[in-house]
Amino acid sequence: MGAWQSYRLRLQRKRWRIRAVRKRRELRCLRDRTAAIGEGDILLFCTQRNEKVRLPWFLDYYRRLGVTHFLIVDNDSTDGAREYLAEQPDVSLWHSAASYRRARFGMDWLNWLMMTHGHGHWCLVVDPDEFLVYPYCDTRPLRALTDWLDASSIRSFGAMLLDMYPRGPLEAEPYSEGSDPFAIASWFDSGNYMLKKNPDFGNLWIQGGPRARVFFARNPARAPALNKIPLVKWHRQYAYVSSTHMLLPRGLNQVYDEWGGEKASGILLHAKFLDSFGAKAGEELQRRQHYAGSAEYKAYARGGGDPGLWCQWSEKYINWRQLEILGLMSKGNWA
Repeated sequence: MGAWQSYRLRLQRKRWRIRAVRKRRELRCLRDRTAAIGEGDILLFCTQRNEKVRLPWFLDYYRRLGVTHFLIVDNDSTDGAREYLAEQPDVSLWHSAASYRRARFGMDWLNWLMMTHGHGHWCLVVDPDEFLVYPYCDTRPLRALTDWLDASSIRSFGAMLLDMYPRGPLEAEPYSEGSDPFAIASWFDSGNYMLKKNPDFGNLWIQGGPRARVFFARNPARAPALNKIPLVKWHRQYAYVSSTHMLLPRGLNQVYDEWGGEKASGILLHAKFLDSFGAKAGEELQRRQHYAGSAEYKAYARGGGDPGLWCQWSEKYINWRQLEILGLMSKGNWA
């Protein structure tokens, strides 16, 4: 990377950090329990709107993994999610009625909260329908992973977003609050993925899976990105650039081995495709608060409310070892 490109990226990082400082004015703190955060605690940051039905399982899942404190921005929910979160003893909660799109899809708000509360902590940034799976997650807590990353001088951990879906129609089996979404959405595409390297930021750009196959079949290059860097040993000088797809400084994006080997990586199981998908997609299409003029949600509308994602090549999820055998994640040299 040349000196000019390095300088340009430093300026861009400064810009995103200044923007986050300005956007803090859009946040109103409803419950501040951050005084309970201890040194070395693992923190989770999230923006949500009208996800009340998902939140009990989401919080319990990450509590079991070892997350100590949740810092959540509620973007003007109307379904009781804000009130539910305010009652949780390990949640610090902020509210904003401002535009999600103009806050760079919530990242300005989260960059500010991580600058303020995440410095020196391992920080996990996920949506309420994203569930991290990492090597040995069935026997080792998240702390074991972060301790190994610290010992290996690794500052960031990558994970591919894996869209999960049921075998039949999405509305065939209603999801009930507090239950495991993957008891319903237990299938995924084991192949059908494209990747390329982003020359500016150095991250891998991954597309494919059922959304490319069903909703973007005519133009898979426009399918949603599946590459994520959700777990970072945060420093107040860092900034997410585009969702959790990439960060600055640029070196945080190199969560893969440039020389052809394998680095440890994970999967974010994506529980988007449940019976509520049609209604949620319709709501978000009307709000027009998502990337590229809500192009993804327009594609969902064209595909119908219940598209049926299962196909003869779909594979049923078993565990993380299955995902490693399929080459979707890796334990690297973590033994």
